[in-house]
Amino acid sequence: MAGFAALVLAASNQPMAAWADEDTRWLTPTMINARAHMFDPALNYLTFQHMDQMFATRTVAAGGDIWQLPAKLISIEGDYTLGERTVGLEEALEATAANALVVVKDGNIVFESYRNGSDENTRFLTFSVAKSYVSTLIGLALADGAIKSLDDQVIDYLPETKGSGYEGATIRDLLRMRSGVDWLEVYEFGGDTQLTTVHDNSLVAYKYRWCDYAANESKPGPNKPGVVFNYATLDTSVLGCILERAVGKTGAEYMSEKLWKPAGMETDAYWIMDGPDSVGREFYGAGLSATARDHARFGLMFLNGGVANGKQVVPADWVKEATVPDDGYEPTGPGEDFGYQYQWWTFPDTDAYAAMGLHHQFIYIDPASNVVIVKASHTDQPVGRDEENIEFFKQIIARVSE
Repeated sequence: MAGFAALVLAASNQPMAAWADEDTRWLTPTMINARAHMFDPALNYLTFQHMDQMFATRTVAAGGDIWQLPAKLISIEGDYTLGERTVGLEEALEATAANALVVVKDGNIVFESYRNGSDENTRFLTFSVAKSYVSTLIGLALADGAIKSLDDQVIDYLPETKGSGYEGATIRDLLRMRSGVDWLEVYEFGGDTQLTTVHDNSLVAYKYRWCDYAANESKPGPNKPGVVFNYATLDTSVLGCILERAVGKTGAEYMSEKLWKPAGMETDAYWIMDGPDSVGREFYGAGLSATARDHARFGLMFLNGGVANGKQVVPADWVKEATVPDDGYEPTGPGEDFGYQYQWWTFPDTDAYAAMGLHHQFIYIDPASNVVIVKASHTDQPVGRDEENIEFFKQIIARVSE
């Protein structure tokens, strides 16, 4: 934690005159320290529900025409197998650190549970679930003609990345996490890994933006673009900045206009930002907070081939292209369990796919059973329990399909 303390001291010593007056509220030692400790296991059930009190944010405004999801609740009580244990439903929710679980079957909410002080109005930070939303916004910008082709190069939209690790990479390469950039995604918050260094300086201390790092510090890796899968939150951050440049709006504005309002989302969402109000940008890699029901609407829209609230919001061909793995892309490499298409995880030997985030957040979509499952979690470790949750989902699907 010494690294966090140094960041607090360094940031608090920055001359406040360098920032707009409204920015200073995010730059006090208390706020910087709060952002540094947002993952603490004893309190992350709470921090993940209240990120707008720790970060500058941008609102994704909902509209007035809400997509109503009928509730036809059924019991999913019974025994569940988690590893070598057999437990009841409540024990399973506690064991998998659930904050919320929403199950939609045949377009109806069939199960809904909120825990740890949350409810249907709580907006949960679901980390890399945001990547699937960014992919969708890229697809919408492509349909609009704001992006000409997925095979356009990054530098066509972000000329400031010339000479960086992103020179030579295409939008499609980034969607597939095959940018070729030298990046190591290791979650050791409080340590000095590449990811945590950027996290600490950008999201915690508000010293620079993620896309500034991409333009000024990123280097080519050992593999050429398009060749080897390498999961990189930095890639999604660059996709978000391409989106901004292509559409001439903030990501939050474009998302509200093209996705959130047309799809009939019920509640405003928000993006946490990688800097204070005057300079920050949406943290595209993992910064979207939304209600579990609205996440369920997003998943149901994909299950319905891009149709939401009675309209074609996302092109059907984009839904297929983004979620159905191309030959050779599933799994992501030898010995790996999952595939990866356009910022969506896929599962060999099934047509299911999912948006998944740090600390085990999910929008799990199973076309075969016509089910969407949303789970917001607060696990003590950031990774390592995806398979456990997916097995839990399969057992839930079996119950709601009886």
